[in-house]
Amino acid sequence: MKMAVVFPCPGIRYAPTKLQGKGRVMILYPAIDLKDGQCVRLYKGDMAKATVFGDDPAEQARAFVEKGAEWLHLVDLNGAFAGAPVNGGAVDAILAAVDVPAQLGGGIRDMATIEGWLAKGLARVILGTVAVENPDLVRQAARAFPGQVAVGIDARNGRVATKGWAEETDIEVTELARQFEDAGVAAIIYTDINRDGAMQGPNVEATAALARAVSIPVIASGGVSRLADLVALRDCGAKLDGAISGRALYDGKLDLAEAMAVLRG
Repeated sequence: MKMAVVFPCPGIRYAPTKLQGKGRVMILYPAIDLKDGQCVRLYKGDMAKATVFGDDPAEQARAFVEKGAEWLHLVDLNGAFAGAPVNGGAVDAILAAVDVPAQLGGGIRDMATIEGWLAKGLARVILGTVAVENPDLVRQAARAFPGQVAVGIDARNGRVATKGWAEETDIEVTELARQFEDAGVAAIIYTDINRDGAMQGPNVEATAALARAVSIPVIASGGVSRLADLVALRDCGAKLDGAISGRALYDGKLDLAEAMAVLRG
């Protein structure tokens, strides 16, 4: 039986997390990528190269939490391509199954969708494509929901990609990030698409450069496959606020408890 959770305001299950500050600890975010209601991992963002790791996302979420996960990173892959939520049932099941905060990206491109997801109990929504196409919406959402709106910047060869990584732009990563310096966004989730799901290690240099270029907390994503990768991110010389890992946790090449211990230093 779950204990009652006191919400800070209607529809919000978790108080916004302050990621910045001295003495803070990097957070490890286990990733649950959703495609057709299943837990999958893509290879370099290619929907045709999806490996299915389970057909019960809620059970996977429980497994991560039982191993000590303090946050979850969720992605509606179908939604990212469709431009609207597709795997809502799976996300709802995850939120009902665990009592740790979760952030979600994919197909969130209007205020109604943002409000709907936060009302359902998500701790944070991640805005990616809309950050390029309608940055004013990001600012509006960040004002309306302090601490609960993040920007997802997905890049291939230093250029931002949108719509499920299917479309590339001429916008540089830092150029986009700096547009939101004073917007009040909670974090930037930076993904190097060429590293995602490839088990080749994260792009530490590019991630650190972004973190040094902006005051917004940066969370690294893409390529984390072993403890040494987390050590490299932790000790990169920039203040990163977290790292996301998916395939390595599913494959057993990365132990969640050990990984969290590494990030705690």
